[in-house]
Amino acid sequence: MLPGRERALATVDLDAIRHNVNRLAAPLPAGCAYCAVVKANGYGHGAAAVAKAALDAGARWLGVATVREAEELRDLGFAQPMLIFGPLTGEELRRAAKAGADVVVWSRPFLTEALRQGARLHVKFDSGMGRLGVDEATAEKLAAGAAGSGGLVGLMSHFATADQGDEFFAYQLSRFLALAEKLKARYPWLIAHTANSAATLREPRAWHDLVRCGIAMYGLSPANHDPDTDDLRPALRLSSYLAGVRDVAPGGSVGYGRTFIADCPTRVGIVPIGYADGIARALSNRGEVLVSGRRCRIRGTISMDQLTVELPAGVGRPGDAVTFIGRSGKERILAEDVARLLGTINHEVVCDIGSRVVRAYIGSPSAT
Repeated sequence: MLPGRERALATVDLDAIRHNVNRLAAPLPAGCAYCAVVKANGYGHGAAAVAKAALDAGARWLGVATVREAEELRDLGFAQPMLIFGPLTGEELRRAAKAGADVVVWSRPFLTEALRQGARLHVKFDSGMGRLGVDEATAEKLAAGAAGSGGLVGLMSHFATADQGDEFFAYQLSRFLALAEKLKARYPWLIAHTANSAATLREPRAWHDLVRCGIAMYGLSPANHDPDTDDLRPALRLSSYLAGVRDVAPGGSVGYGRTFIADCPTRVGIVPIGYADGIARALSNRGEVLVSGRRCRIRGTISMDQLTVELPAGVGRPGDAVTFIGRSGKERILAEDVARLLGTINHEVVCDIGSRVVRAYIGSPSAT
């Protein structure tokens, strides 16, 4: 009988979350609030637990993408100011107002309905992201309409290249600064905000009245670099275990499609985790795991619920832990490492961790 283990486990260090919030918030001036972005189930880490840890560390706002995410947090007792970033239908707007969540506005029809529902509004200015948002003149009109009915709370925008350090970032920032200065002269209470994690780390002029930090709060680099560079601590460890170990003779294969055929006697370990849990199928025969502090290559095609890894001589027994993201001995695999193999970003790697993966939390208990 194997020792008791979860087949797929995401262990989240809440002290790391608190450290990262402190790291990001420490340079902010008095009057600049920290919004903890916990959309997409806290980037796969668990929204409620992360929100509590972030609030412990001084966050004052919570950011989500959908009305359902807002409702779930309200149902758990979170009473802090909350902003829903994404677009809403009429029914969702009614629910958002009932939940006491602020919403984003970028059209006159939406403004009219939002004011009718009594919603608190943040006008979205498109400074260059090229998605939802309006130009300067329309932003001024929407702000005037919202202010006249008592619903205006904020002016916001979003950066397209804050993690790249190019001239377009400076262009977006200058456009936002000009509009924010004009509108704050008319509406002194206006909360101006545009900084994501990358902008918070790199540019004090982008801090304004509120910063919205997501990826860095989880100890992941906004630029997909080593998070140590910015004194960020990765909070998540993704692991499984060796369900079995077997020998494969030369010419033998493992997995669907026989994409790995042994050319010499090979020991493989069978791991009960797969692409339904967030281990991308594109890592087949490319990705690595850690077993007893040793790097081991994934061999064969990753299945929905299982995969196999090649084990060095003398390494790996049934029941041993297998680490996909995190540290084992002197070795570690970062979400950024996995992202580079996949040609993507660390955001996607952690957000893809499946709902059936058990989340467990370590670190000091929450004070909230």
